[in-house]
Amino acid sequence: MVQFHEHIISDLLEDSNGGLVILSSGLALHKLIASLLLLHSPSQGTLLILSASPSQKSSITQSLQSLQNPNPNPDLPTEITSDLSAQLRHSLYSSGSIFFITSRILIVDLLNSKVPTSNLAGLIILNAHNLSETCTEAFIVRIFRSLNRTAYVRAFSDKPHAMVSGFSKAERIMKCLFVRRLHLWPRFQVYVSQDLERDPPTVVDIRVQLSPLMNGIQKAVIEVMDACLKEMQKTNKVDVEDLTVEKGLFKSFDEIVRRQLDPIWHTLGMKTKQLVWDLKTLRKLVDYLVRYDAVAFLKYLDTLRVSEGVRSVWIFADSSHKIFEFAKKRVYQVVRSDGVNLAGESKSVASKRRKVKGDASNEKNANGDSAGTSANSGIVLEEILEEAPKWKVLREVLEEIAEERQNQALSREGELMVEGVEDSSLVLVACKDERSCMQLEDYIMKGPQPVNIPSNILCHKVMREEWEKYLWSKVDLHGLQTHNRKKYKEPKSFGVFDGKFKEPKGFGILNGVLPSTHGQNAETASISKLERDALLAAASGLSNPVAENISIGDNPPPTPGVGGCGKGKVKRRGKKALVNAKSSGCEDDVKKREKTNRSETCISDNEGKSGENDPVEVDDFNKGEDGTLYIQKGFLRKHNQGVDAKGLTHAKPLPPVHFHALESEQHNILDDLKPSVIVVYHPDMAFVREIEIYKAENPLARLKVYFLFYEDSTEVQKFEASIRRENGAFESLIRQKSLMIIPVDQDGRCLGLTSSYEAQSLASQNSVTRKAGGRKEVEKDMQVIVDMREFASSLPNVLHQRGMRIIPVTLEVGDYVLSPLICVERKSLQDLFQSFSSGRLYHQVETMVRYYRIPVLLIEFSQDKSFSFQSASEIGDDVSPTNIISKLSLLALHFPRLRIIWSRSLHATAEIFASLKANQDEPDESKAMRVGVPTDDGIVENDVRAETYNTSAVEFLRRFPGVTDSNYRAIMDGCNSLAELALLPVEKLAELMGGQKAARTLRDFLDAKYPSML
Repeated sequence: MVQFHEHIISDLLEDSNGGLVILSSGLALHKLIASLLLLHSPSQGTLLILSASPSQKSSITQSLQSLQNPNPNPDLPTEITSDLSAQLRHSLYSSGSIFFITSRILIVDLLNSKVPTSNLAGLIILNAHNLSETCTEAFIVRIFRSLNRTAYVRAFSDKPHAMVSGFSKAERIMKCLFVRRLHLWPRFQVYVSQDLERDPPTVVDIRVQLSPLMNGIQKAVIEVMDACLKEMQKTNKVDVEDLTVEKGLFKSFDEIVRRQLDPIWHTLGMKTKQLVWDLKTLRKLVDYLVRYDAVAFLKYLDTLRVSEGVRSVWIFADSSHKIFEFAKKRVYQVVRSDGVNLAGESKSVASKRRKVKGDASNEKNANGDSAGTSANSGIVLEEILEEAPKWKVLREVLEEIAEERQNQALSREGELMVEGVEDSSLVLVACKDERSCMQLEDYIMKGPQPVNIPSNILCHKVMREEWEKYLWSKVDLHGLQTHNRKKYKEPKSFGVFDGKFKEPKGFGILNGVLPSTHGQNAETASISKLERDALLAAASGLSNPVAENISIGDNPPPTPGVGGCGKGKVKRRGKKALVNAKSSGCEDDVKKREKTNRSETCISDNEGKSGENDPVEVDDFNKGEDGTLYIQKGFLRKHNQGVDAKGLTHAKPLPPVHFHALESEQHNILDDLKPSVIVVYHPDMAFVREIEIYKAENPLARLKVYFLFYEDSTEVQKFEASIRRENGAFESLIRQKSLMIIPVDQDGRCLGLTSSYEAQSLASQNSVTRKAGGRKEVEKDMQVIVDMREFASSLPNVLHQRGMRIIPVTLEVGDYVLSPLICVERKSLQDLFQSFSSGRLYHQVETMVRYYRIPVLLIEFSQDKSFSFQSASEIGDDVSPTNIISKLSLLALHFPRLRIIWSRSLHATAEIFASLKANQDEPDESKAMRVGVPTDDGIVENDVRAETYNTSAVEFLRRFPGVTDSNYRAIMDGCNSLAELALLPVEKLAELMGGQKAARTLRDFLDAKYPSML
């Protein structure tokens, strides 16, 4: 354990009340929690851990197990789930052990008095940056503090930038947790800096130049983003200080903008709303440019062109055409057969041609791929397939590592070993996501190009596969369009549309003639017909189409690099140590976002499937008999010279490599693998700090770290901005801590269930002094029966804050029962739309109307969003089956007794509930639970109508011809049974049913003869 963790623990133990701890990202929070759990003794009581994510549970358990390594039976925390009975959970609460538990289970058990709070030592709450005054964790702490004022509450967060969003968020979180002390541990704190800089690893910073086309795309995207931000500033709806390109590189920028615009979202025009969505799209483009290969990026742009089309604002910006133009040039060009580009430029020499037309004799080129030529137009498809510059650099780094190790082995000195562990010679390559790992691994495994084939004709094998997938996606799209259009004669030159792949007969499609319509070019808005035909002709020459197509959505697929333009200039800055967080470049941080371990089923399965995305949840490592590290569903492949060696006699040896994706947040990867060399392919602030922690805990280990950055790219800018953002967040928290005002009852010792409303009750007493000399009124104990499923929302917490007693039960009808007569079905906006779409709301309202005299539909809006469904200009005059207002109107017409209540926020809902409960009896818990539950005899208990009527007979009556919702009650009042109804004359029926026509219809039905078969 690093020393600054000991300082944090000692600070926490000084205050028996607990505290809030905020660390920098990547400072091994899971190890800190494990060390704290190690100090827990069963005699102190049971310790509950709240709000832990699955990855955090796994990391904490592994760290605690490693700390108890000599112990054959380590005491590890287990999880309390809803599958356990209430009696078993009660016994676990009294056992004195450590448990993970969800807030929903714990709050229900607390309200049902199933938790012996006197036997609890305290609560540990993770991810404190997600807490608020109305969250379930605050509800738990308030009840827990009122019942046990000696236990501690310790909250932790490693997201400092999330703790400064909003007004005094840290102070508000401390108040809702009833803690008085705030512990701040940034990377630049003295103890942290001393520990991490005492014995730093050897660092090599490699800067790779972007290719000219990548640089042009990046510049164009930044220009378009800046133009969109300037358009946003013109609206005067958003704080100008937040609208910067640097902030626009982070996901949190979307939250900042939406937080400011949500209250007035219904008043914004379509252009402003579209700008918000466009900024999110542009941020993805910047990220995908440096993360994925040229073909994947082009395919994503094709998707955007179809999905956004004319709706998007950024597509019509001045520089947007450069993005599409340069992205296409990275993959292919369409030129004339005389070597001149269609735009007038000369063709590249180091590229491969695919002609649109040609006879069968010259359809094969040097490597067996077909090519065609067009006699009419002389169009040639020139494949560029630009390789990502980092790919070649990564292979050079791995070859350099292998060469260094060979020299060390020959000289018998400086072997890179960590305590003699077998895996100490591993090279760990850290990428951002699983797809990038798959691309890189395929690129490394399939090796360099064979020497006997010219490099200007053959691209890398992996890139060739991605290019073929792209071509076949075009064929599939064109085939779908052909099938959907009015059927023409099937093209004889193309056999792909009937599922048979044939050699092309002649040139082009349909021998150069293809019926064309305006809707035919749906795949893109700007690709010309010649260009499309060239792509389809190129696809026709593929003999082995790749089966898997890559889908590009929010996360486009990885696609490995290609030959050609992978020669980026590499600048080496020598060996240096990781420096303080305030320095730029490669410091102790790299942006934290994603973390997963490379996983698949077998080595052979991966070949030809580099585009597949099958992420698995990675947990404990288990070593098999062959030494391979298995991880749950799949395993981390130990790449030991796994190069496709056919014809690759010149391939240099490579060291054993593990590819690790950061998105899984597996924090123990370094301790499990113990690598001697780490290649940080995608810079990540949190992962760099994890490397520093690992080196500080293993000072004798010889660790070398390579950082690969794109020079002058948004990748570097984003990495450095993440460091500045975190430092700025800590500086803000330090200022807040110096000015923080903590109430005297913040330790929870003066807390009562209704203490926050004592001032309000005193004010109400002063207002009624004329009644009996100001005698204090006896307060009414208000109680609300709440369905178990409603504890996912914050409304039960707010109701409890108002002094109402919450009774959690499982309700078949409604969500809240306020009195024996009032039942409430609560709907948020999202749930309301989904319930209307599925028809679930109609059934819910029908059951409420059946069992309660006052059914209520509560539509609850969010406090920080607009209090309307849509703007006034969007409300139409006619009833539309797709309009939410029309649906609500029809619902109210169908159920006249239904009350619809609109609530502005959670607190407004609590006020409404209090007013509805005025002069009403308190609900009965046992009766509310039985409502709508069938008995063994099939009779539904507590049916309101069953008190006076036979429910089955009423349902049968309502199905008679002429009986409607407006007259069936009059019929029931006029006769006592169906038998009596059958004997009534037409005149009496007309009097009861309100018309001669309805009476005659029913009489004819009752007098109709049963048809005879004889």
